[in-house]
Amino acid sequence: MLDFMSSLTSGERNKHGLKIIIVGCGNVGSTLVEQLAPEGHDITIIDTDATVVQSITNMYDIMGVVGNGANYSTQTEAGIESADLIIAVTNSDELNLLCCTIAKQSTNCAAVARVRTPDYNAETSYLRKSLGLTMILNPEYEAAREAARVLYLPTALEINSFAHGQAEMIKFKIPEYNILDGKPIYSLSRELTNNHILICAIERDGEVYIPSGNFMLHTGDIISFVATKKNAIAFLGEIGFDTKQVKNTMIVGGGRASYYLAKQLITMGIDVKIIEQNKSRCEDLSNLLPEAIIINGDGTDSELLKEEGLEFAESFVPLTGKDTENVMLTLYAKQVSDAKVVTKINRSTFKNVIAKLDLGSVVYPEYITSEAIIKYVRAKKDSYNSNIESLYHLFDSRVEAIEFLVEKKSELINVPLMELSLKDNLLIAFINRNGKILIPRGQDTIQIGDTVMIVTTHTGFYDLEDILEK
Repeated sequence: MLDFMSSLTSGERNKHGLKIIIVGCGNVGSTLVEQLAPEGHDITIIDTDATVVQSITNMYDIMGVVGNGANYSTQTEAGIESADLIIAVTNSDELNLLCCTIAKQSTNCAAVARVRTPDYNAETSYLRKSLGLTMILNPEYEAAREAARVLYLPTALEINSFAHGQAEMIKFKIPEYNILDGKPIYSLSRELTNNHILICAIERDGEVYIPSGNFMLHTGDIISFVATKKNAIAFLGEIGFDTKQVKNTMIVGGGRASYYLAKQLITMGIDVKIIEQNKSRCEDLSNLLPEAIIINGDGTDSELLKEEGLEFAESFVPLTGKDTENVMLTLYAKQVSDAKVVTKINRSTFKNVIAKLDLGSVVYPEYITSEAIIKYVRAKKDSYNSNIESLYHLFDSRVEAIEFLVEKKSELINVPLMELSLKDNLLIAFINRNGKILIPRGQDTIQIGDTVMIVTTHTGFYDLEDILEK
């Protein structure tokens, strides 16, 4: 068993952070390290591949142990007795569950397991309760949910849900000749009937802005705004976007994500066609999804795609498991059809390049997983007991949207928002009071029991009071 140690001791590093053990250094594991390490946590990784462990420990100020994460001796070497959290994200569901079970037998640490198999997914609540797990995460299922939300409102590039579904943050691109072009944000409230929205973030020429009311909108801007679902649809309709869900979709690839997505779309009344190369898998999908059309063939064959009606499809989702194929299929579909396209990218290595391609809506399963874990870690670390309800990374993690539950008295309570000294590059996007979403005005106040969503280019907020300039 090899042990890669950083220059700092555990005690020195753990003054402000949690002691976290991550088992498995694939896409999700490495993404977790990338996102959690800068927040000051004492992180130890476990993996059977010494080269991978050494590479990651050299890149970040963390420790690494080479070995089987399901072995008690390996966990002991990694410091499980003093750990606050173990996260098992190997490629094996069974190994992840075993890692967490062993950890829970010997310590009181919280445990999170990645579980992707549909059979296990149906029993998530039972597994979590019986094994004493804090969380069970299924990246493919969550990615499918995100894709389904976008196909419900195909105008959107991305949709994130807040306030238990009462509010949504929607991203879209301003097209040529749109009525928003050349208008300052403050003018929208008087020029539009459906103006109960707040523009939170804007990307222009690769730069991201948290805009003031004087910010001038232009063609090509990528806008994120927050509103209730009803008001969001009304706003998009008034500025000229189609707000109807797609009627049909074509999916290439028949893996787990395809199954989860197809199942959700069928429930929404959307016709589904899946193209899968493996005949045995086609037979399985036919039994699992009798309402879907299953085609046995090579989904990367342009002639087959044409034969199966890609040119007339309303939406297209490549889920081959290979990022290069997904990207190429997306570019091809946008060339030969008007389909709404959702692209799943498993590795974020070339996200800067991918961001410059016209890929429609892009879904990163590992970021969905890491956001759920980061939300839990920040809530657990926080000594003020402010509860992080939701957390999303936007615009390639350059912007954070965080929803806080206000549970205590503080200097924020009962003070008009216009009188608060807020950090720069930050907006209070909405206040959720007893299920009613308030787009805040200067005279509004925050009350105990509210949830408050903030959008900022700052990172690492643990408590709502972090928004104040001190």
